[in-house]
Amino acid sequence: MREFKRTDRVADQLQKELAVLIQREIKDPRLGMVTVSGVEVSRDLGYADIHVTLLGEQTPERIKENLQVLRRAAGFLRTQIGRRIKLRHVPELRFHYDESVVRGQHLSALIDEAVARDRSHRPEDEDSEGQNEGEGKD
Repeated sequence: MREFKRTDRVADQLQKELAVLIQREIKDPRLGMVTVSGVEVSRDLGYADIHVTLLGEQTPERIKENLQVLRRAAGFLRTQIGRRIKLRHVPELRFHYDESVVRGQHLSALIDEAVARDRSHRPEDEDSEGQNEGEGKD
């Protein structure tokens, strides 16, 4: 069993604190509903890469604007983290947009589309035969 490294523990704590701080303390009206999806901390704790996702419409302009707001607030967030977490050196915060959620939704839509297309090409009587084959064979 792998033991947690200190960087993993710091990353988890940063993720929790940043989620609360971004939601409650940043008062910029341009900032939408931001979710902290992950944090990676360098081995020397010099910097932290914060991955965020946005709820709602995700246009490139909106993503860029939200990242800009977060980058401008990085100093404030870093100060607040220093007060909440006892670290000798608070990492520099670097914000990145996490595209994995959007990519996952796109792949899911493609799979649903392929399944629907497959069902529309199959005759109806094959569907009922496939469902009854497994019954009574225990």
